[in-house]
Amino acid sequence: MPPYSDGMRIGLLGGSFNPPHQAHRAISLFALKRLQLDRVWWLVTPGNPLKDNGGLHGLAERAAAAEKMAADPRIEISCLESVIGTRYTADTINYLRKRASRLRFVWIMGADNLAQFHRWQNWQRIAAQVPIAVIDRPPQSFRALTAPAARALARYRIPETQAARLADRRAPAWVFLSGLKLNLSSTGLRNPDGSWKSA
Repeated sequence: MPPYSDGMRIGLLGGSFNPPHQAHRAISLFALKRLQLDRVWWLVTPGNPLKDNGGLHGLAERAAAAEKMAADPRIEISCLESVIGTRYTADTINYLRKRASRLRFVWIMGADNLAQFHRWQNWQRIAAQVPIAVIDRPPQSFRALTAPAARALARYRIPETQAARLADRRAPAWVFLSGLKLNLSSTGLRNPDGSWKSA
């Protein structure tokens, strides 16, 4: 786990980071400002259970690339999931809440992830344990906001004007943040053979 102090407000951004790119950084800086966070931790997964991991680069390579891309002291890189032996967000959040109970966590995801959130293992438990910030990722917005998870959690959505207080709220609570218009994806930055395109 990255270093921290009790009471810090920590955004959690999970992903394969295969490769990390400017949108990961932009989302993090956007979240730091809009959610009034102290840090964002990039949780580099050993492998996404919902994706084909055949073209996945090594964890150490992805973590090193993430460190270089982050280029901000408020963004910390962690390979926690490989250390605790999981690939599931629900397990990761459960671990963090037990080990760092005095921190205020917010799970950060793009609208593309909200659209398929109902496919995540124990997604209801994730929503019940940590507030969630969903970052608009056109053209996914409409599909995301009409997806099963968004509909199931509709009554827990807070207005965007209250985003700065999300970390202080008891879960379930979530906010949809608009205003960041970047549509990069790791998939689009990979060559057909799985290698990363040069920036």
